[in-house]
Amino acid sequence: MNLLTAENISKSYGNKTLFDKISIGINDGDKVGIVGLNGSGKSTLLKVLAGFDIPDDGKITKSNEASIGYLPQNSDFTTSNLTVLEQVFNGHSPVMNLLREYEYTLKRIRENPSDMELQNKFFDLNSKMDASNAWEIESQAKTILTKLKINDFDAKISTLSGGQKKRTALASALITPSNILMLDEPTNHLDDETIEWLEEFLNNRTDSLIMVTHDRFFLDKITNKILELDKGNIYNYIGNYSTYLEKKSERLEKQNASEKKRQNLIRKELAWIRRGAKARSTKQKARIERFETLQDKKILNDNSDLEITIQSTRLGKKVINIDNISKGFGDKILIKNFSYNILNDDRIGIIGPNGTGKSTFMNILNGDIAPDHGILDIGETVKIGYYSQQIPDMDVNQRVIQYIQDSGRYAVSKDGQKINVSLMLEKFLFDPSVQWTQLSKLSGGERRRLYLLKVLMKYPNVLLLDEPTNDLDIETLTVLEDYIEGFNGAVITVSHDRYFLDKTVDKIFSFEGNGKITEYTGNYSYFHQIEAEKKQDTAPTKKVTKKIYNRVNTEKPLKFTYNEQLEFNEIESIIEDLEYKLDEKKKEMQEASSNYELLSKLLEEKNNLETELDKKIDRWTYLTELNEKIKAAKKNR
Repeated sequence: MNLLTAENISKSYGNKTLFDKISIGINDGDKVGIVGLNGSGKSTLLKVLAGFDIPDDGKITKSNEASIGYLPQNSDFTTSNLTVLEQVFNGHSPVMNLLREYEYTLKRIRENPSDMELQNKFFDLNSKMDASNAWEIESQAKTILTKLKINDFDAKISTLSGGQKKRTALASALITPSNILMLDEPTNHLDDETIEWLEEFLNNRTDSLIMVTHDRFFLDKITNKILELDKGNIYNYIGNYSTYLEKKSERLEKQNASEKKRQNLIRKELAWIRRGAKARSTKQKARIERFETLQDKKILNDNSDLEITIQSTRLGKKVINIDNISKGFGDKILIKNFSYNILNDDRIGIIGPNGTGKSTFMNILNGDIAPDHGILDIGETVKIGYYSQQIPDMDVNQRVIQYIQDSGRYAVSKDGQKINVSLMLEKFLFDPSVQWTQLSKLSGGERRRLYLLKVLMKYPNVLLLDEPTNDLDIETLTVLEDYIEGFNGAVITVSHDRYFLDKTVDKIFSFEGNGKITEYTGNYSYFHQIEAEKKQDTAPTKKVTKKIYNRVNTEKPLKFTYNEQLEFNEIESIIEDLEYKLDEKKKEMQEASSNYELLSKLLEEKNNLETELDKKIDRWTYLTELNEKIKAAKKNR
């Protein structure tokens, strides 16, 4: 059933056309991801579809059955005197109005418990809550807030951090009764555990979903349709993010040479997904080979595409030596007695729940914060480029080109050529018509892309990236990942973007709270696998079910067949051999920690060995029990 249709809609701001006569249809059960460059109009399109903005031309038609829940990219809570729970119930549907009135009346009764008029009103509201099944929504709201790690429901919105406000707005969108849920960057300000919960929540939802997000794992696991905004046009792809990459590659293959560079990057990313991402299904060998052949084709240069060509300065052997540092604020310990010597080719990913000290650690490395104890020894050749969560010192009245010229009049490319600022801006997708635009007129993502250019213009040889994936479009992230791969220096990244971490890091620092930091060798998927194994090891041992005994007693004669006897004689040595191979495979993985392709292959081999070992142990259990039954039967004869 069609729920919403946009016909020939257009939208412009000044001289910039975001989309021109595009048409979209949203059907029941669609899970749609909107992708495109920063500034291409993704958030505006979502606002138009949600009814919070109107198109310049065209028509939006919503069926009588359609109801919309909406999460904006930036939530502006004008009613700051509301509590968290009141804000969550701040929708306009009848049940939201009822819940809001109920919470307000309950608060007044707590203040005036002897007011009989309030008591009578509260009794009447209870009856209405029963009739409209509002209790379930209230319970769901509190559950969702808890999952989003907001536990003080009575806290004033004005006292919350930016991230907490975003999560409160997300909770409000999730509990609003709707059959079209529209989310703009829902994973921003969420940690890994919460993102995985949100994935499961949205996958279990049967209603339609439209979202703007840069999180490629998120897109891959949830969507069944991708809409790409590109130069005012819209392209519709049926399937998830992996399918989108494939279909986009085919589309770009048919376009003119100006699209060649971007096509090559997309092929490279698609090849990486098929080689290394365990969560995706294995594709046919012929298909893989076809794309690898395409990847190896000679590609023509295209200066209209984003390209990072800036060189880095030479880095000596000594980078940053961290010796037994500790840091806390008040009674809260963030880092406790941590030591590590950063190497000049390190690729470190920093993960952990919000508030565990990840950004504090980055600020210590950058010299913005001093540790309470311990020593930070920085090498003489180190030149740090720090890309922080908050863009510093950006005068919104300044022009784009002036902002970059503050760092220099030209950049030096990797091959030693001087590139003037205007051309460098073009390589970062700021064409000449935009370069004299005030920063206030740029989108949030465009400002972050400009900020990234400014950081790189200082020629760092150590990159500190604090949540680089927030508000950057997927194409920029893809190019940044490619740049990091060839970067001559250390890269340390704080990120909740599992896809980005998998492609860019080979070590994980897990911030686990109370100052504890655990090191892992491998990318995010390897870390996740290790954590899953730990949970399995601590889980209660499963007992053999009675089903096996019944089958032995009733269906199988109490003797081995010839093949079973042979199998029973050999199975213990087979298990020992598999255990030995598994131990050796783990050692190989440790040694291959810096070789991602080999590490991915070894991880797959390790998983296969574990699967085979589990099967053999199950079989050994069955044969051993049968052997004991046979012995017992012989004694009873």
